[in-house]
Amino acid sequence: MTAVILDGIVLGLQFGLLAVGLTLVYGLGGVLNLAYGQMAVAAAIVVALAMDAGLSAGVAVGVGLLAGGLFGLLLDATLLRPVYRLRGEAQILLSLLLTLGVAFIVDGLLTWQLPLEALTLNIGGGAVEIFGVPMRRGSLWASGITVAAFVALFFFFRSTMLGRAVRSIIQDEEGARLVGIDPNRMRTMILVSSGVLAALVAVTRSMSIPVTVTSGISFTIFALIVTVVGGLGSVAGAFFAGLLLGIINTISSFYIGTFLTLIILLSAAALTILIRPSGLLGVAE
Repeated sequence: MTAVILDGIVLGLQFGLLAVGLTLVYGLGGVLNLAYGQMAVAAAIVVALAMDAGLSAGVAVGVGLLAGGLFGLLLDATLLRPVYRLRGEAQILLSLLLTLGVAFIVDGLLTWQLPLEALTLNIGGGAVEIFGVPMRRGSLWASGITVAAFVALFFFFRSTMLGRAVRSIIQDEEGARLVGIDPNRMRTMILVSSGVLAALVAVTRSMSIPVTVTSGISFTIFALIVTVVGGLGSVAGAFFAGLLLGIINTISSFYIGTFLTLIILLSAAALTILIRPSGLLGVAE
């Protein structure tokens, strides 16, 4: 059981970080990005192609993170511009339709051109014993990088002027605008950052299992579930919900199978909507 829980923590940290980019984009711009998983996969394939071209793993990962950020910037500068001008249900519906279309296009292009491409980062060395359980070094590296990313995010939003500006827009956009904060610039920065985070999750995930061209939809589904449970706009909520659902996922998969596990996770999201629509740590309306 200890081994299953540790695997759940590793997976949950990645779930949580994946959800951060999605929840911040929604909280800041009212955009629900259904192409988020494809952003992660596209960045992973860029890393794989860069390594195939002879670049070192470190340089290739840097190129992949840059690709993720550019993907976010491209979305912000093109398709999402008309979405920002809308409000309420029309804004959410248009963002769903446009980003779902992007997801289908990216999936189709990758499956057509690079059907067998995948990213796998092999971390050398033997297993490391944690609480008596041998853990792969890849899982430990992935967890360490993810925790460092969360610490950096917490520091950014709590201790920097820019982070406070983002939080103020999430809480009250009109009030933030009145004190001189430009929501458009903040949205662009967060969408670029979400692309980088998606790429980082793909890289850390590839240290445990291959990230293939078909992984996008599962990334998006897990990010949506964690976002709903954790609370929109909450980094802490994404962190704790990711850990909780990661542990539930591995325990459920171990005892009853993967298919029923997805049903359990979706049920957890539905129950959260019924009991606490704002999520575990989201701000209630």
